[in-house]
Amino acid sequence: MSFISVILSAGMGTRMKSRVPKVLHEVCGKPLTRWVIEASKNAGADEIVTVIGHKGETVREALDGLTEFAVQSEQLGTGHAVMQAGEYIKKCAGFVVILNGDAPLITAKTIENAVRYHADSGNSATVITAVLEDSTGYGRIVRDADGNVLKIVEQKDADAEELLIKEINSGMYVFGADKLAYALEKITPNNAQGEYYLTDTLAILLENGNKIGAYTLEDNDEIRGINDRLQLSEAEKIMRKRINNRHMLGGVTMRDPDNTYIEDTVEIDPDVIIEANVSLSGNTKICGGAVIGSGSKIINSRIGSGTEVMSSVITDSTVGENSHIGPFAYIRPGSEVGGNVKVGDFVELKNAVIGSGTKISHLTYIGDSDVGENVNFGCGCVTVNYDGKKKYRTVVEDNAFIGCNTNLVSPVTVRKNAYIAAGSTITDEVPENSLAVARSRQVVKTDWKDKR
Repeated sequence: MSFISVILSAGMGTRMKSRVPKVLHEVCGKPLTRWVIEASKNAGADEIVTVIGHKGETVREALDGLTEFAVQSEQLGTGHAVMQAGEYIKKCAGFVVILNGDAPLITAKTIENAVRYHADSGNSATVITAVLEDSTGYGRIVRDADGNVLKIVEQKDADAEELLIKEINSGMYVFGADKLAYALEKITPNNAQGEYYLTDTLAILLENGNKIGAYTLEDNDEIRGINDRLQLSEAEKIMRKRINNRHMLGGVTMRDPDNTYIEDTVEIDPDVIIEANVSLSGNTKICGGAVIGSGSKIINSRIGSGTEVMSSVITDSTVGENSHIGPFAYIRPGSEVGGNVKVGDFVELKNAVIGSGTKISHLTYIGDSDVGENVNFGCGCVTVNYDGKKKYRTVVEDNAFIGCNTNLVSPVTVRKNAYIAAGSTITDEVPENSLAVARSRQVVKTDWKDKR
């Protein structure tokens, strides 16, 4: 079935009270409209057109490459918004799906099913509807004896009997492209608001003997539009549950899924264990057998099989297999940590390569460094990588032993199997198999206190 999606994303969203366009506010790491675009794409849309208006250039920049754009310079109603996509509608040989850019919970399955229902029923237009226990505020769907849509009655215009109807208009539709193009040419702004209403196209089609159907959603959450921060948080909770359920059904253990925050772009293998209050975002991959401990935050990073991350932050980095990170470690962008590595409590890495088998147990900073395999860092070591103007790299080769409280003033190299005595400040290369001691000789002044 051939169809295009037209996504309405031009509104101002004043109730968000934000300088950011409403449709760019995020749910689980993606802008609202991007969710709708991706649902359309996954449903098989031949083309996706997003109608933009308020701060349109900002929206265009954020969604560039994902959709075509049509511009609604003045917000003159939903019908007027759809008119701006007229060139795409007129050249479409199939169906047109109208969606809302502030309703991110719509799914590809629903779009696909609605289009199929529309085609199989021989409808000229199909309203996507929901049945709500409390339908207050929504337009009611009035059907005829055959179940076809007779009209949509807004709350303010409904009589006592119509107010009892629980089936409501979601604001999403499927049209035959030719039927929609025809009806759009007929609608007028003859109403108190001076706007072009998309619902008027249905009345025009009915007057001309066309069949209007209704496809009722199985999950009412899919119609949820976002108008304020409260509704944004509710949508976030629903989407987060969908994502977490998908991972758990795929073999991931979550100790507390209600307090686990995973973005849709994250990939997690089976047999991963995720404890409470974990945040995984961006292009993150967690490999099988890893354990992500409570309070950890991982962004755009890869965690190897069997690795344990305890209460730590990892950003734009990779960690190999069977390593142990944390608690309270901070791995900053550009770091590559090998396998069987220990990065312990209050250790910070930045733009550092750490070879397999290396141990950095506690209270150490390693920045802009290349560290070999099986190196041992004692407590309190620092790579001094910044002179106030430029940053330099430190090289520590395989099997070196760096004593506690050592400063490595870069650029500097510590060769294989070298040892550095505790408390040293190293400014020159340490040769292979040697011991470097760079500290003042201890001086003891007896009875100094009494003499003072």
